[in-house]
Amino acid sequence: MAHEHRTFRIHGRVQGVFFRQSAKQEARLLGLTGYARNNDDNTVTIEAEGPAEALNKLATWCKHGPSTAKVERVEEAVGEVQGYTEFEVRRH
Repeated sequence: MAHEHRTFRIHGRVQGVFFRQSAKQEARLLGLTGYARNNDDNTVTIEAEGPAEALNKLATWCKHGPSTAKVERVEEAVGEVQGYTEFEVRRH
């Protein structure tokens, strides 16, 4: 099964609402690796790798996030596989 890499940039009320930690839980449930981090412009970036089907499920999850978030929009890009071994929350 081929692994893919996708980067998601989530806009809205997504910081201070446990978005990164919730993304980590969701990604691990889906068997994905990568990371989630806050950005200085109040967005959250998620880089994830794994099977396309799991990445599609994460993309759908990103459109709403945890119940405390208010997602306005999600930008998605395909990239080169980095070979992450786990999914982690990063500070920056």
